[in-house]
Amino acid sequence: MRNLRKKLGAGPPSGTLQITLFVPSVDREGKPIDQAAWREETLRTFGRLFRGATAFPPGRGVWRDDEAAGVLVFDDTVLVTSYVDPKVLDDDCLTELRRFLHRLGRQTRQGEIGIVIGGSYYGITNFDETEE
Repeated sequence: MRNLRKKLGAGPPSGTLQITLFVPSVDREGKPIDQAAWREETLRTFGRLFRGATAFPPGRGVWRDDEAAGVLVFDDTVLVTSYVDPKVLDDDCLTELRRFLHRLGRQTRQGEIGIVIGGSYYGITNFDETEE
């Protein structure tokens, strides 16, 4: 991999830590939400915080709602991914990211918001009542 940047004519990598957010299409009761608006809001947030992001077409997903006797909630999830310089994830960035994730969970009535950071899945099930 030596000289790969030079051989490709690329600049230095803008980030090596992958962050992926699952943007749902339904609420925890299976009712549709405005996924297109949330996909765009996620792209704006990731673009502001991380310099850029890409949204991938929906993939079929399922989530088991243990608080509702294990009901399965199916949806067409959009993945929004960004490659981030780990130094970007300072306290201010994480505070803004948390605000966004908790607002997404509250306003779309989710049972869980899932985000993958560096290969680790973080499921948020208790959403802050107000902006912090």
